Amino acid sequence: MRQAPHGACRNGALLPWSSRVWPIRHPRGSVSSACRLAPRGRRISLDVQIRSTSITVSFADLGISQPVIRALERRDITKPFPVQQLVVRDSLAGHDLLVQSPTGSGKTLAFGLPLVERLQPGDGTGALVLAPTRELAGQIVDDLRPIAAPRNLRIAAVYGGVGFGPQIKAARQADILVATPGRLEDLIARGAVSLDAIRVLVLDEADRMLDMGFKPAVDRIVSGTPSRRQTLFFSATLEGATGKLAAAYTRDPRTHTHAPKQAKADIEHRFLPVETQGEKLDHLVAQLQDGECGPTIVFVRTKRGADRLVKRLRGRKVDAVAMHGDKSQRQRERALARFEDGEVAALVATDVAARGIDVEGITHVINYDTPEDSDAYVHRIGRTGRAGRSGTGVSFVLADQADDVRRMAGSLGLVREFEVAHGGRPKQANSRPASKDRRRGRRSPSRS
Repeated sequence: MRQAPHGACRNGALLPWSSRVWPIRHPRGSVSSACRLAPRGRRISLDVQIRSTSITVSFADLGISQPVIRALERRDITKPFPVQQLVVRDSLAGHDLLVQSPTGSGKTLAFGLPLVERLQPGDGTGALVLAPTRELAGQIVDDLRPIAAPRNLRIAAVYGGVGFGPQIKAARQADILVATPGRLEDLIARGAVSLDAIRVLVLDEADRMLDMGFKPAVDRIVSGTPSRRQTLFFSATLEGATGKLAAAYTRDPRTHTHAPKQAKADIEHRFLPVETQGEKLDHLVAQLQDGECGPTIVFVRTKRGADRLVKRLRGRKVDAVAMHGDKSQRQRERALARFEDGEVAALVATDVAARGIDVEGITHVINYDTPEDSDAYVHRIGRTGRAGRSGTGVSFVLADQADDVRRMAGSLGLVREFEVAHGGRPKQANSRPASKDRRRGRRSPSRS
């Protein structure tokens, strides 16, 4: 970056060093923030956000080697996503990073590509990737294994719900280890895994790890890695407790925010008043049997409730599978595979079990049990309406829940949708939706 002249000014006013802010331009697109200059001998903090890219950037431009590029091409990946354009160069240069980016944005390759380029096979476990759920850990391995192979790097995942033996063997041979915090601590306690050679630590979906109560375990794991490591911190938010955690784990990080336009999310929000639990089941069956309803996730609050609902649906000739923490890893993988293959109409899940699941083409999300708060509502409903597709979020509301749900809807700007539904009895859930311009439910952006 070009050095700013001493005593430079902005709008004609001489600025002290502490407040000099210089607009900068990324070589591949426009940048919304600025470079803050510090006196000689102090570090420069960069906080950049690409809002648009007018120049096509290739993986080679980012510093990715040809063998890895060819591996990407075999997977029909030919152009880097915006978040990859943002962070790959800094990661390859060895900087600590704080990256705010939503699920489904391409962040796995954003940290995975630099990992496979920087590590050398046979040097021990050089990279550790922490993930909140076993599903996410498995998806990370599936995404990185094809690009690790050309570099002769071995990658393994360790998580709960399966036996220790095979995981211990794989972990000892891994150059890149992907782990959930609980299982990793188990293996460390058994002396099966050492963190002494870790050069790069990645925390993926760090905000979710915090939400799920993993902070004490993550603190212990991070403290067990070498202090002179590179840390890559990925999260959907960098505010509040997550931001404090990020600051504690990193040194002089560069911050990148990838904020894709939310206007593409096209979600209809429906709040259906119901009188009894039996009526909820009737509406759910009618919705799932509607020809307009595609792959659907149904959210419940408890593990027992998920199993009970699946049994009741089967009694009404509707195939569904349950996903919750009491299921073994094999059962969860089988259930997810059946859902992705279209063998069942719905995946019935608890909030925690559904985290880390990224399934394309979800047309409906149904809150069979109301979410605990507005954040839970956003996380649930945000699983539909992705990648420019439309989607529908349906919430069943019992009479004694109406006030709480109204307040939640108000905090999300969905009061109109709630009031329209509660002005009278709901339409039958199996009625076919009207065309876009006739639907009463307003479509609005969602966060994911």
